[in-house]
Amino acid sequence: MANSENNPLLLHVCCAPCAAGCVERLLETGREIRLYYSNSNIATSEEFERRLASVEQLAGIFDLALEVDPYRHADWERSIAGYESEPERGLRCPLCFGWSLGRTAERAARLGANFATTLTVSPHKPSRVIFEVGGRYANFEPWDFKKKDGFKRSRELAREYGFYLQNFCGCEFSVR
Repeated sequence: MANSENNPLLLHVCCAPCAAGCVERLLETGREIRLYYSNSNIATSEEFERRLASVEQLAGIFDLALEVDPYRHADWERSIAGYESEPERGLRCPLCFGWSLGRTAERAARLGANFATTLTVSPHKPSRVIFEVGGRYANFEPWDFKKKDGFKRSRELAREYGFYLQNFCGCEFSVR
């Protein structure tokens, strides 16, 4: 793990409601932060764009650079092929995390940055699994944003700023 406070940090953002508290916490450290929206797991391009609009709003509020990874749902589907019937938190999820975190790691390396992910703020995502997947990359920083009421704070900020609050992780297999 490359964990240098002097390196810029590329933050993989799944959505604005999850990212808000994470961004607030990271900014308190004085780190240079850049957002990276990489979410080809999202079931439809309309949902991808709806979430992106709130992420753009978040970037504007905190005056942060934002990069958007192109939406490539068919490629993501190939990366989880054979695991479609797995339940949420099952064997499909680490493959999904691997897709987005791998893309984030590549972008971070090109920027000379370390990276982290907002996925760890969600009570529906096991940080241990995310850390295992992210730990495959030398430039990953394992921030557990659930700590210190991270999810609660993110939700408070999401409501304060009027971010779109979705009710599923994004993939068509997690819709309840």
